[in-house]
Amino acid sequence: MPSAIEVRNLVKKFGTFRALDGLNLSVRPGTIHGFLGPNGSGKSTTIRTLLGVLHASSGTAEVLGEDPRRTPSVLKRIGYIPGDVALWPGLTGREVFRTLESLRGRPVDKDREEELIDLFQLDPNKKCRDYSTGNRRKVSLVAALSAAAEVLILDEPTAGLDPLMEQVFVEELRRERERGATILLSSHIMSEVEKLCDDVTIIRDGRTVETGSMAELKHLSTHEITARVSRETPALLSLTDATLDGHLIQVTAAREQVSEILRIILDAGGEDIVSRPASIEEMFLSHYGDVEKRGQE
Repeated sequence: MPSAIEVRNLVKKFGTFRALDGLNLSVRPGTIHGFLGPNGSGKSTTIRTLLGVLHASSGTAEVLGEDPRRTPSVLKRIGYIPGDVALWPGLTGREVFRTLESLRGRPVDKDREEELIDLFQLDPNKKCRDYSTGNRRKVSLVAALSAAAEVLILDEPTAGLDPLMEQVFVEELRRERERGATILLSSHIMSEVEKLCDDVTIIRDGRTVETGSMAELKHLSTHEITARVSRETPALLSLTDATLDGHLIQVTAAREQVSEILRIILDAGGEDIVSRPASIEEMFLSHYGDVEKRGQE
C-alpha cells in the first residue's frame, strides 16, 4: 500500500542556508506518525512544503500521492493545525468555522463540529480577539477535526491547552485514526507521542536521524538505574555515566549493559534497585544533547 505521506531527499534552501538537507519521511496510511526534533530542526519547513506553501529546492514531498503545489486540489483532503494560530480578530469562532469551510471548498460534518465544541468546552459565539491562547487553539482543533480529512497534519496541536483538554485531544485523535485518517503529529510533549503514535521519525539539522515503530525506537533508549550500595568496589567506581552520592548511585546505561551493571551493583551490596527504560523524551534528549551543549558554549 502506498504511503499517505512520502518525502524523499527533500532539500529546502533559504539563500545559502539549508533548512532541509535530504530529509526522508514516510507515513503509513491509517497511522499516527510522530514527527520530532528540536527547534530549528526543520519540522515546520517540512510541514509547509507538504502543504504547498513552500517550494522544494530539490527532492519530492507528496500527500496522498500528489504534490500539493502541482495539484492544490489535494488540500481539500487535508486538515491542518499550525503551530501558531492566527485568527480573524473580528470574527466569532463559528464565523471562523464557516470561513475555513468556504476556503476549503468542502462541507464539514456539522454534527461532529457541535460535538467537538462541547468536548473542548468552547464558546463559538465570542469574537476571536477575546479568546485566550487556549481557546484559539480549540478553534483550530474543532475546524480540523470536523473536516473528515483523509490526512491531518498537526504542528504542536496542544500548545496552550490545559491537561484536561489535552486528554480530550488524545481521545479524539484516536477516534480519527479509528475512522481511517492518517495523522502526522509534530509535538514536543513526549507523553503525547508515547500515548498516540504508531511510528516516529526524529530529525536533526534538516535530516532524518531515526525512523521506525515505537517498539523499534524504544529499544534505542537508555535505562536509568538507581540503587543504594553498602561499599565502593573498583568495578562500581569505574562505571561511566554514573553518579555516586554517599551510598546512592545513579547510572545511565545502554540496554545491553543493564545486566552487567546490575551485577556490579549487587556485588557492591546493592539494595532498593530500580531499573527503568528511558522515556521517548530521554531518548530524544540523547539524540540532541550534544547540539544543546554546543549552543551553550
